[in-house]
Amino acid sequence: MQRMEQDMPKHDHTVLVLQGGGALGAYQAGVYEGMTERGIAPDWVTGVSIGAINGALIAGNPPQRRLERLREFWDRLSSGIPVSGIPLAGGLEQFDPLRVGLNRFSALAAATFGVPGFFSPRLPPPMFAPDGTPGALSLYDTSPLRDTLNELVDFDLLNRHQGVRLSVGTVQVDSGNSVYFDSRDGKICADHIIASGSLPPGFPAVTIDGRQYWDGGIVSNSPLWYVLDDAPDISALIIQVDLFSARGDLPENLDQVLERAKDIQYSSKTRFNTRRGQELENMRQALDRLLKKIPPQLQTDADYKLLQEQIGSKRQITIAHLINRRFGHSTHSKDYEFSRATVRQLWEAGLEDVRRNCAHTDWARALQPVDGMRIFDLTR
Repeated sequence: MQRMEQDMPKHDHTVLVLQGGGALGAYQAGVYEGMTERGIAPDWVTGVSIGAINGALIAGNPPQRRLERLREFWDRLSSGIPVSGIPLAGGLEQFDPLRVGLNRFSALAAATFGVPGFFSPRLPPPMFAPDGTPGALSLYDTSPLRDTLNELVDFDLLNRHQGVRLSVGTVQVDSGNSVYFDSRDGKICADHIIASGSLPPGFPAVTIDGRQYWDGGIVSNSPLWYVLDDAPDISALIIQVDLFSARGDLPENLDQVLERAKDIQYSSKTRFNTRRGQELENMRQALDRLLKKIPPQLQTDADYKLLQEQIGSKRQITIAHLINRRFGHSTHSKDYEFSRATVRQLWEAGLEDVRRNCAHTDWARALQPVDGMRIFDLTR
């Protein structure tokens, strides 16, 4: 019988870090299903945009209902255009021309008519609304998302201190500052989740305590740094799930140019950030070794004490990095292409990535707590 991960030595915490990416978020749901198969349960989820929505569905439901709620959410959003008769795995590349056309049509339908349970177009359009009114500030109304969240997320459960911690990233419209709403520090409601995904000009800002907030991905589409800054001395396995790949092939047409530019923009320099985190950890350890060589008579010096504070206590951080890869039929509108076939394919891709990587020797190494910071790029 295969040994379950919960039976092995493990970190004190398991953190799930979810990037924004609209329809691509179905990949994150598949990753979560793969985690449940291995007995891996996060006690902290932090997300931006669609990552915040998936995070709320996880943190706001008991373990036995989380997958059910994720499926219900993604089935509702993808209730538009199914692609029947085309296999979702194996031999799909031969259907690329057909799938590209269907995907473009699906994205156009979403842009024109909205997405069930998510957003609907404003009528009349914003150019006909008076300045300063809600109808003049966005192309779509996100009231359907509020209804969906209130139906599928138990916010009373989410806000219990003994439950799964949830942190969602936003940006203040007036100051431009990144702001995270955290269930550890205050109550989270549907408005906080919607604010995290309110990407202008499509979606309107959300007013919370008199301030307006937009999608946190405008500042940074990956919430990893929030985790590292908020809990620098944590012992944690951090599973970072990104929806846009910083690396990719050179484009061969204008659509691929637009897609590639979007990938680069919203990948938020994820590999740079993790590499920078590793460099800072190496410097922290070097500083620790250096301070131990300081003679006792100098250890009362204010500069010594300041540097000692910067070192902090020992930490055990392992970052396991998963990145969604583009399909051969992807287009630049992939983040708002909600066809049933694509959503299912993204979900299956996330699930399969976890299954494949859990069979790799790096995964067993990633589960072992070790002092310092380690990074496992599971997409290589």
